[in-house]
Amino acid sequence: MTTSQTAPSAVSPRRRRTWRYVAGLLVVAVLLVVAGRLAWSWLNPMGTQTVDRSQPVLLESIKDLSRFEAATGTFQVVVDLEKDANFLPDAVKGTRTLFVGAGGVDAYVDFAGLAGDALTVSEDRTAVTVTLPRAQLEKPNLDNERSYVFAQRRGLFDRVEDFLSGSPADQRELYVLAERKIAEAAASSDLRARADANTRTMLEGMLKSLGFTKVTVKFADEP
Repeated sequence: MTTSQTAPSAVSPRRRRTWRYVAGLLVVAVLLVVAGRLAWSWLNPMGTQTVDRSQPVLLESIKDLSRFEAATGTFQVVVDLEKDANFLPDAVKGTRTLFVGAGGVDAYVDFAGLAGDALTVSEDRTAVTVTLPRAQLEKPNLDNERSYVFAQRRGLFDRVEDFLSGSPADQRELYVLAERKIAEAAASSDLRARADANTRTMLEGMLKSLGFTKVTVKFADEP
């Protein structure tokens, strides 16, 4: 008794062409998806684009400086500013803002106003006396990168007003208040005394390097 085996039938040319067509469509679909993602990321239709159209910087004036920047103080203050309505609760009308203000204050000695007798030299050219004004404080310079609103509470009416105005609340008052508090803190610190000491050290070293063996640096209010 013989057993007959049937040979596997070969894939028909028609089916082979169908598979090739399907594979080609898959490749085209993948390429279209990749191209679409690349075009989307390049065009970025939903994103924003920043264009700097600022005008060139205009130099208004140049002043020769004749002062010595003797010391710098770094300060930080938390401004707690609250505004309440007279007859309404805070939830309805009123704001409270916590603002962190950080900046520096420079102390300098002005050499421009020195009198003619501010510098006296001995007859043998070995001793010199310099009389200086006391150090002054510059206006505080707030650091915008380190100054920010930490927290803010606004009443319902204030939120509606800000929404209708389309612009955030003005923060100039916070900056002005922070500058004033930092200026007060600098005035009550030892920043000016440090600047006086640094100026005295600088002048003593410079004049001794010029050959003077005795250097006296004093300030106008000293005997």
